[in-house]
Amino acid sequence: MSPDENVLGVVREWVDKAENDLRTASYTLTMPEDCPTDTVCFHVQQCVEKYSKALLTLRGTEYPQTHSIDILVSLLPPVSRPDLSADEQDRLTEYATVTRYPGNYEPISLTEAEEAVEMAHRFRESIRKRLPEDILKSPDQGR
Repeated sequence: MSPDENVLGVVREWVDKAENDLRTASYTLTMPEDCPTDTVCFHVQQCVEKYSKALLTLRGTEYPQTHSIDILVSLLPPVSRPDLSADEQDRLTEYATVTRYPGNYEPISLTEAEEAVEMAHRFRESIRKRLPEDILKSPDQGR
């Protein structure tokens, strides 16, 4: 049984939002100096969170309101889980929680922010393989 159009519309919105977060993280990373690496990493986490929620929505799996990547990934069937280590999942979750407030974290290096963007791209590709093709078309491709 395929998902109805309402579900597909919500999945498409999650994907669009995730793409915007990854675009923002990638663009911010190109700043020639004083790159706000915490902002880059926050948007990386948001991308991963939203792609997770897109796939969970498509599958009809309810999920809690959370920024916890490990919780969201654990709700996916093992065969559908993207390859993220427990350490990577924890780091991503911290980018949405701990690093958003002063005094709670060590500064994020440019190298770590670059690695986070690469992680988001890897996660994105893994999830996109599991989504219907028509959801992945950009607006100028006839959506």
